[in-house]
Amino acid sequence: MCPHQPPCPSSETYDREAARTIASHPEQGWSLLCNGVVLFDDTGELLPNGGIIAPHRPTDLPAPSAA
Repeated sequence: MCPHQPPCPSSETYDREAARTIASHPEQGWSLLCNGVVLFDDTGELLPNGGIIAPHRPTDLPAPSAA
C-alpha cells in the first residue's frame, strides 16, 4: 500500500514512527503517517487497528542509579 521506495515501516513494527508524514496538523498537535499511524506531539500514537501507544519520551526513563 505504501508508494514510497523503500517502503515505509508497517504500523505493526517497532520503527513505525519512521514512516513518512502524509498529513500534518501542527495547530492541532498531530500528524498522519503513511502507514496509517496518527502521531501526536506528546509522542502518543493511535494505530490503524484502534490500538494506542502511550506517550513515550526519552526523559520518561528512570535516572541511572549511582553505584
